[in-house]
Amino acid sequence: MLKRFVELAFTLIGGSVGYYLGPKFFLVLHQSPLDFPEVPGPQYFGAGLGAILLFVATFWFSDHVVKWIKWSEERLVRIPAADGLVGALGLIFGLIIAFLVQQPLSELSIPGLSRVLPFVVSGLLGYLGFRVGYKKRDELISIFTLGRQGKESKQKKEEVERPEHKILDTSVIIDGRIADICQTGFLEGTLVIPSFVLEELQHIADSSDVLKRNRGRRGLDILNKIQKELQVRVLIYEGDFEEVSEVDSKLVKLAKVLSGKVVTNDFNLNKVCELQGVDVLNINDLANAVKPVVLPGEEINVQVIKDGKEHGQGVAYLDDGTMIVIEGGREFIGDRIDVLVTSVLQTSAGRMIFAKPKLLEKAL
Repeated sequence: MLKRFVELAFTLIGGSVGYYLGPKFFLVLHQSPLDFPEVPGPQYFGAGLGAILLFVATFWFSDHVVKWIKWSEERLVRIPAADGLVGALGLIFGLIIAFLVQQPLSELSIPGLSRVLPFVVSGLLGYLGFRVGYKKRDELISIFTLGRQGKESKQKKEEVERPEHKILDTSVIIDGRIADICQTGFLEGTLVIPSFVLEELQHIADSSDVLKRNRGRRGLDILNKIQKELQVRVLIYEGDFEEVSEVDSKLVKLAKVLSGKVVTNDFNLNKVCELQGVDVLNINDLANAVKPVVLPGEEINVQVIKDGKEHGQGVAYLDDGTMIVIEGGREFIGDRIDVLVTSVLQTSAGRMIFAKPKLLEKAL
């Protein structure tokens, strides 16, 4: 296929050369002593003659041209893409400079040199541009790479500097543990308190039910503590979503608007956020995560508080509220005893530990 392309290319070249040189060639023959007759349409005869001559000539040198093309192709393929691209850019810049200096060179009054010199300069500058670009490829690539890395680092810096919003819901404010978490410094960013959450807290604090009223006032006290005593950025979001009636739905919508995270201990809101693709921080999950790890076979000293659901069981609690069910512990109610952990059960409500008195283990 490549050989046919070479033959076709040279045939077209021969036809083009013959088309332009044919009239002059046949004019010289007509004026020669041989008295060659005048040829009608000399350009077309010249084109045909030139095409035939170069097509016949390709029988001898087409194989050499094909070999040279394949050799050049192999050499070019071995060059890394980045090196070839930088070399090509250098060649383009060299040719641009050559084009700019061609006009002054072509106006020189030196016979013959004014026509040849622009081609020599173009070839020289093109070659120098390619060689300089290829030799300096590492430096040029590093310049582009540093520029891109600078933009990426700037974007990352802006993302780091931009505070992340933590949106508090009503339940986590009333719970109160959010203030202790902020005081320890584990919660970073800006705490966002929506105005509709404040309204809900105010309604709860004004409730006729004593328990609800106390819970609402506790939530307002927690917010005052966060704003006045803790070194935490607090933002009161005044906007509202009037088309949405549910507070939980408003929280999810606000989280999407601010690209923030909802802080809650409400199981249902946690699920809604996950379904809506909103990041959520659950205080209960955090509490379960930081509870001490207890493994089967470990020994714990606890105080049996009450009897369990099953016959003979006793119930004790760790300092973090984890319930321990003690087999045969009913007779030790009110006493502190050493127990051996038999198994640990993790449920949605928390962690539950099953154990048995160490005294019974020694007796066995």
